[in-house]
Amino acid sequence: MKAEKTRRSPQPLLRLMPYVLRYKAMVAAAGLFLTLAAITTLILPLAVRRMIDHGFAASDTTFINSYFGMLLGLACLLAVSSAMRYYYVITIGERVVADLRGEVFARVTSLSPSFFDVNQSGEIVSRLTADTTQIKSAFGSAASQALRNTILCLGAMVMMILTSPKLSLLVLGAIPLIVFPLVGFGRSVRRRARAAQDTLAATSAFASETISANRTVQSFGAEAAATARYTSTVEDAYDAARVAIRSRAFLTGFAILMVFGSIVGVLWYGAQSVLAGTLTAGTLGQFVLYSVIAASSLGQLSEVWGDLSQAGGAAERLTELLREVPAIRDPESPLPLPAPARGEVSFDAVEFMYPTRTNAPALHGLSFHVRAGETVAIVGPSGAGKSTVLSLLMRFYDPQAGSIRLDGIDLRQARLADLRSRLAIVPQDVTIFAASIHDNIAFGQPDASREAVRQAAIAAQADEFISRLERGYDTMAGERGVTLSGGQRQRIAIARAILKNAPVLLLDEATSALDAESETLVQKALDGLMRDRTTIVIAHRLATILKADRILVMDNGMIVEEGTHQQLVSQGGLYASLARLQFEAGQTASIAAQ
Repeated sequence: MKAEKTRRSPQPLLRLMPYVLRYKAMVAAAGLFLTLAAITTLILPLAVRRMIDHGFAASDTTFINSYFGMLLGLACLLAVSSAMRYYYVITIGERVVADLRGEVFARVTSLSPSFFDVNQSGEIVSRLTADTTQIKSAFGSAASQALRNTILCLGAMVMMILTSPKLSLLVLGAIPLIVFPLVGFGRSVRRRARAAQDTLAATSAFASETISANRTVQSFGAEAAATARYTSTVEDAYDAARVAIRSRAFLTGFAILMVFGSIVGVLWYGAQSVLAGTLTAGTLGQFVLYSVIAASSLGQLSEVWGDLSQAGGAAERLTELLREVPAIRDPESPLPLPAPARGEVSFDAVEFMYPTRTNAPALHGLSFHVRAGETVAIVGPSGAGKSTVLSLLMRFYDPQAGSIRLDGIDLRQARLADLRSRLAIVPQDVTIFAASIHDNIAFGQPDASREAVRQAAIAAQADEFISRLERGYDTMAGERGVTLSGGQRQRIAIARAILKNAPVLLLDEATSALDAESETLVQKALDGLMRDRTTIVIAHRLATILKADRILVMDNGMIVEEGTHQQLVSQGGLYASLARLQFEAGQTASIAAQ
């Protein structure tokens, strides 16, 4: 997301007009009542003029009473039209923000992992909350006031000209001295508002990250350091906001001074004309009222302009997200994956480096083939590229060279939904949502029945501990599954994969968080699950892959050895070294326990 691209646009809020135009009936109603309220306001000075010039001069009580009755009627009409204008305008603002939040969230969830490699989730959440609130204000009260005051200002100027062309020329001559500085200051306010919002987003990102890792913060006694850093970022946000506020305050004061200063000068000239007998008192009164309406409208426009400028900064940040294009997306002419699925996987001379680490290639000419129904384990030291294989197979990234195929179809030629529907993954870092146990297992299969979810949990050896929970499958897991143990979270992830029933199973250290007893139970469940599926297992603990059909040993992004456990041990290479270290360590731990 590059802010420099959007700052060039002088009217970022106009990019959101398509959202407003979805609700033409409400817009028309809001425009009708807004116009009616403005016209009613502009009629009032006419009544005042006739009352001054005719009612008082003739001392006609009936005439005065009828005019005051008319003024009361106009006040009622103004009240009703203003209330209806408020209702429709605020409703439009709420509706636009709801649509905007939904579309921004949908776009964010469709973006590729490479986007999140370089952007903080807390900063994105800030755009969905704080920035959309600014937009709601803009399309609600600020936009309404801007339109109302624009109509009043223009209408009052027209009536000023009709009332007294000579006085109006003096007023209109002062307008360029007022408007041009307002526009220039408004741009400055928008830039400062954008900077303040960026700083606030960074503060929100740090807060979100720290709160989600609260246990880690406390376990390291880092509360004071985290608080100090957050306080520092809050102060930065305050300083940025104060600069924006100072600009808006100066803009408001300048506008009021220029507007009312020019009006006072013109009225002094008008008073001289009344004394000279070239202008009636009622005409001057009418002109004064229209001048006040024009001046107050223009003064309020300066304040509203500041609000709209601030909302313009928010609109820039949101439209950046809406314009963000996923790095990984469906091809223009996707090829269908073969049916029924076989589950064959092949990597052919794959070269890959992460977008954030272009100087450190993760895979070098990687080639291997997994037959349908085969279980292949991938092992190697940390950083060898094992998890990268799964990321590429899920098409979270595309390789820079080579190809990856599923059932003979290049992944880049298939629809993402079709591809991922044939893959089920149990990751090392399990994601548990702040929802019920049932919903967590049924994630990705929201229409699954309770019985289907329960059978998946039974197969994953999870039903027993779920049944002991106070509300069973309706128990809330807490944010990030904080109420569950590591082994319980892992088994829920396994149940989720079992429920998906995909032809290709990807296990990334699927039993890493389990104790010995749970690991034995889950391994039995996985053995049954893998029987009729193609399975690719990423493992550090070699004891979990002894039954694999083949083991691929990776190092520095390449396959350096291949074979069964016995074959690789007998070769005396990297795998044999890893096996010796792990199994000897395991025997030592077993003897120590005895």
